[in-house]
Amino acid sequence: MIALRRLSSADADFSPCLSALLAFEATQDEAVERAVAGILADVKARGDAAVIEYTNRFDRLAIASLAELEIAGEELRQALAGLPAAQREALEIAAQRVRRYHEHQLQHSWQYEEDGMLLGQKVTPLARVGLYVPGGKAAYPSSVLMNAIPAKVAGVGELIMVVPTPGGERNALVMAAAALAGVDRVFCIGGAQAVGALAYGTQSVPRVDKIVGPGNAYVAAAKRRVFGVVGIDMIAGPSEILVICDGKTDPDWVAMDLFSQAEHDEVAQSILLCPDAAYIERVAAAMERLLPTMPRRAVIEASLKNRGALIEVRDLDEACALANRIAPEHLELSIADAERWVDKIQHAGAIFIGAHTCEALGDYCAGPNHVLPTSGSARFSSPLGVYDFQKRSSLIRASAAAANTLGRVASTLAEGEGLSAHARSAVYRVESK
Repeated sequence: MIALRRLSSADADFSPCLSALLAFEATQDEAVERAVAGILADVKARGDAAVIEYTNRFDRLAIASLAELEIAGEELRQALAGLPAAQREALEIAAQRVRRYHEHQLQHSWQYEEDGMLLGQKVTPLARVGLYVPGGKAAYPSSVLMNAIPAKVAGVGELIMVVPTPGGERNALVMAAAALAGVDRVFCIGGAQAVGALAYGTQSVPRVDKIVGPGNAYVAAAKRRVFGVVGIDMIAGPSEILVICDGKTDPDWVAMDLFSQAEHDEVAQSILLCPDAAYIERVAAAMERLLPTMPRRAVIEASLKNRGALIEVRDLDEACALANRIAPEHLELSIADAERWVDKIQHAGAIFIGAHTCEALGDYCAGPNHVLPTSGSARFSSPLGVYDFQKRSSLIRASAAAANTLGRVASTLAEGEGLSAHARSAVYRVESK
């Protein structure tokens, strides 16, 4: 049987048990941190030469210059043209939907006048962004679309993609996605050395303003270390799904939805909240029956044992309250009248409304971004979007009359803070009486 926690909100020790279930602290491996610190320092000091050495060592290559690892635009377009028809159509549909959704997020400059002052905000796109894409055996064309398309919609001037190619293996789907998304340059480099190249710039790789995209422990550690030199999107934790169900959805559907996140890795989290104890048992039975059919059975089983749970709640109101406490990355409202419950949800990365709306649609082709806050950070964070690739500058213009009026206010406050140069600067603009 699957070793899966069964909890009930009616139990006296439920709250501490739930806290223990949710607890996750991303440990920072000291060996990884030391290795990454050394790689970043080396890349910063030696540029291309360091990146070439690490790429040859870690990706089993024998290149002499980074020019050998830059993929021309024509090769990207050929990868797209060479895809099987079904794959190309699916990729194109997904790209179109993601682009349309993110076009709604564009922010624009604005201004107004008040008492002789022009006040406003100037919105401009980032000049250059780096996109990290995992490589090797893993192939994540959806990650390319979700990160690159919002950047291009925002108007980012240049998008540089890095993707490792161990043994020289280049994934056609990833390259095709780069062509569809409008990526400007692609370098076949990965790991901490790729993050360092993007953050500091080398003779061949331009320095970027922000780095986005997922990666392994070395990539995450490198992104943490270069934050401040460049912007980053987030340091993502394990994937999560929380399903609230009224007991009317096909239990096979719910079981597979829970599997869909558990199959990511052994510390992913899948939780069901339901007021119907008999239905919870039906879902458990479905999971037992379906698990042997899953290619990633071992990963799913470990994930469910480590951090999964089936939780009986008093009612759907309590389920929503618990969902707000958990603040999950993905929240499925698998409820007959799901729309009426949406307003009760305050904290979730993405909300999937109704039994037909499985989380997998959001991962690939619904339109909204699949880069979402994890580990409870949905309490204060949002999905990746166009706004992450735009920056805002305040606009302030004072007339002589406004400077005269507000100069007195500013000087009074500045003197109160003991900042006399601030006060005098403002007083200079005040007309003497």
